[in-house]
Amino acid sequence: MTNRSGTEIDYVGSELDVFSHVKNWKAYWAKMIAPYLGEEVLDVGAGIGATAINLSRRTYKTWVELEPDPKLVERIVQGQQNGTIPSSIEVRVGTAHDLSADELFDTVLYIDVLEHIEEDRTELENIAKHLKPGGHVIVLSPAHQYLFTEFDRQVGHCRRYNKQKLKAIKPDSLEIVCLKYMDSVGMLASLGNKLLLKSGNPTLGQVKIWDRLMVPVSRITDPLTGHALGKSILSVYKKVVK
Repeated sequence: MTNRSGTEIDYVGSELDVFSHVKNWKAYWAKMIAPYLGEEVLDVGAGIGATAINLSRRTYKTWVELEPDPKLVERIVQGQQNGTIPSSIEVRVGTAHDLSADELFDTVLYIDVLEHIEEDRTELENIAKHLKPGGHVIVLSPAHQYLFTEFDRQVGHCRRYNKQKLKAIKPDSLEIVCLKYMDSVGMLASLGNKLLLKSGNPTLGQVKIWDRLMVPVSRITDPLTGHALGKSILSVYKKVVK
């Protein structure tokens, strides 16, 4: 399978399966982005369909899964066949550059995706053309370059973000309506790991401990800090209505 530009991308990251077991974290960010979800949604870099599963509690007029790795697309299709992923979603091999000029969406999702794209500002400028007036681009990414580890490098992260970086790559046609750090407890754990433990890929056990014990505490402490701390960052861009 190829995209419209005739290219295929093989994603080598193994973290998708490990993080598929996460529940509390997914519920946390799903609640945070709920006010910005429209009826016609594009999920860029869909991976194995985890975001579609996480946000499938409501129905949508249109949901498009866009993933450049054909092997991962096959896994989404398999998920549809076995009933774990809604059969109503449309699945495509490709990137945002493969969209037709007339395709417009209420919401575009980049859930742990934008950090993989070298030309991130160009990516946002391009996707803004496919956003309806008043629509939203939702970006959830790892935060703080000083937390960059060998794991980031192995899974293809070009960078980690802070508020300044996400403001700097904002296209003129978009405005920021939400910019918050998330998971303050996880940030402290990540910092400790980088300085002391220096372990590589997180194990399934470590991910479960973080999700079950740390994330629920972060949901309490994050508002108390005004979302000033966190190992992840959420940015929501809105299409300016002219």
